[in-house]
Amino acid sequence: MPADQLNALTKSEPEAAPARQPALGILGGLRWMWRQLTSMRTALILLFLMALGSVPGSVFPQRGASPLRVGQYLQDHTTIGPWLDRLSMFDVYASSWFAAIYLLLMVSLAGCILPRCLHYARNLRSVPPATPRNLARMPEHRSFYTTAIESDVVDAAIASLRRARFRLRPAAASSDTGVSDVGSSVAAEKGYVHEFGNLVFHLSILLLLVGVAWGSWFGYRGTVIIVEGEGFANTLTQYDDFVPGRGFSTGLLAPFSFTMDAFDAKFLEDGPNRGQPDQYTADVTYRERPGAELQAERIEVNKPLGVNGAKVFLLGHGYAPAFTVRDGEGIVVFSGAVPALPQDPAFTSETVVKVPDAQPEQLGFNVTATPTAPDKVDPATGPKSIFPEANDPRVYLGAWTGDLGLDSGVPQNVYQLDSSDMEQLGRKDLGVGETWTLPDGRGSITFDGLGEFANMQVAYDPGRWLALIATVAAMVGISLSLLVRRRRLWVRATADVDGRTLVEVAGLAQTEWAALAQEVDAVVGELPGAPAAVEVRG
Repeated sequence: MPADQLNALTKSEPEAAPARQPALGILGGLRWMWRQLTSMRTALILLFLMALGSVPGSVFPQRGASPLRVGQYLQDHTTIGPWLDRLSMFDVYASSWFAAIYLLLMVSLAGCILPRCLHYARNLRSVPPATPRNLARMPEHRSFYTTAIESDVVDAAIASLRRARFRLRPAAASSDTGVSDVGSSVAAEKGYVHEFGNLVFHLSILLLLVGVAWGSWFGYRGTVIIVEGEGFANTLTQYDDFVPGRGFSTGLLAPFSFTMDAFDAKFLEDGPNRGQPDQYTADVTYRERPGAELQAERIEVNKPLGVNGAKVFLLGHGYAPAFTVRDGEGIVVFSGAVPALPQDPAFTSETVVKVPDAQPEQLGFNVTATPTAPDKVDPATGPKSIFPEANDPRVYLGAWTGDLGLDSGVPQNVYQLDSSDMEQLGRKDLGVGETWTLPDGRGSITFDGLGEFANMQVAYDPGRWLALIATVAAMVGISLSLLVRRRRLWVRATADVDGRTLVEVAGLAQTEWAALAQEVDAVVGELPGAPAAVEVRG
C-alpha cells in the first residue's frame, strides 16, 4: 500500500465542532418573554404573589380604613414604623408594588385566556370526531344484536341524541385510519358549556382586575372625624386624610354635605362578652348638592350612605369631651368638643386642649376621659374606664401655662401637648357640669359633657359595579364548569352475515363522570330491538 494511502487511513478524523444554537435576536427574546408571561405557571405564581401581598393589609392598619391606628402604630414603633411606611405596608392596596403584581396578572391572564377563547370558537364550528374503529375500548360500551336494518338503528340513534341536545355527526362507513370501515354510525358530543364556564370564570377574574384597577385609578377615599352635632362637606379641605387615585381630579368629588345629628353606641352589658360593641348608628341629614332638599338617613357599620356614586362608611367611634375655658379676665376663649383617642377596650381616651388666646398666658390641658369612671383610681395605672358606655363620664385634667409653641412654625400633633416651655398648674378630676378654677387667676375650665364622634370614610369607586358583575359571572362560570362534563357518544350498526345487525353504543367523558353510564343506557333503550339487558363491556 502506498505511504500516502496508509497515512490517510491511519490519520484520525478531526473532532466535529459543537453545534451552535441560533441567536434569539430581539424579536425572539420578546416572543420568549411573552410566552413565559402568558403561561399558566406564571399566572399561578402571580396569583400566589397577590395573595401573599394582601397579607400585610390584614396584619398592619391601613390608612384608608383607620388613619388613627396608623398614627398610633407609628408613634409606638418609632424604629420599624417608618421603614414599614416606606414599603407601603400601611397603604398596601394603593402601593406601586401591589399595582405591578395585578397589572402583570391582568396581562398574563389576557394572553392566556384570549387564545383559548379563539380555540373554543373554532371548536363550536367543528363537528364531533368520527366514530373510532374499536368502540369496545371506551370506558362505557354496550352491544347487542337486532333484526332491524342499519339505517333504522342509526335514524333512531340520531332522533334520541337530538332530543338529548347532542351535536351530531352522522357518517356512513369510512376507510380513514382509525375510523370504522364497516357499518353505519353516528357521532355525538355534548357539554361544551363546561369549557364555556371555565372561560367565563377566567374572563371574570380578568374583568374583576380591570374593575379594581379602574376604581383604584379614578377613585378616591378619605377619612374624617365628625363630632356629634357637626357637619361635613365633600371638599378636600374637610378631610383629615385623603388618598386619591392617580387619575383623580377634583371634579370627581360629588358636591354633597351632611350633618351628624346624633350618634348612638350600644355595648353588651352582661355575659362573657360584656363590654363588646353591640351596635353603632349615626343619624344624619344630608343634601345631594347645594340647595337640594334635606334628607334623613341612618348610617350603620354595614349600611353606608350612598350619595351621587360615593359611599359614606361608619368605621368606628370615640368620645369627645366638651369644655368651656375662660381666661384670667373671665373671657370665654375656648368652647367646644375635642375628639379623644381610645386607649383600651373600655374607651379610656386621651386628648389635649390648647388655648392660645388665653390671657395673661396661653393655657394647655392634658385630658384623660373615662366614659364610666372607676370608684377609685389606681396610682400605678392612672384613671381607667370600667365600661365603654358613657354611664358615669369623668375627666382627669393636667393644666399648663406658658408658650404652647404654636408660633414656632414646626407642625404639632393635635393630640400631644408640648410642655417644654410651660409650667404645670396642677391636676384635677371633673364630673359633668363641674368647674375647676385655676390657681393664680389663670382662669377656669368647665366640663360640659362627654359627646361622641364618628370616624367616617368617604369612598368613590367607579369600578365597583364592574367588579360586582365580574364576581357574579365568576360564580356562574365556576358552577357551570363543575356541574357540566364534556362527553362523546357513538352509535354504530354493522350488518352480520347471518342477517342480523350488531349495534354498539359507547361513551367517553373528558373527566370521570358517574352519569355517563346512565346516558349510554338511555340511548340504548331507545334503539330498535334493544333487549332489557345488554352486554356491558369496558
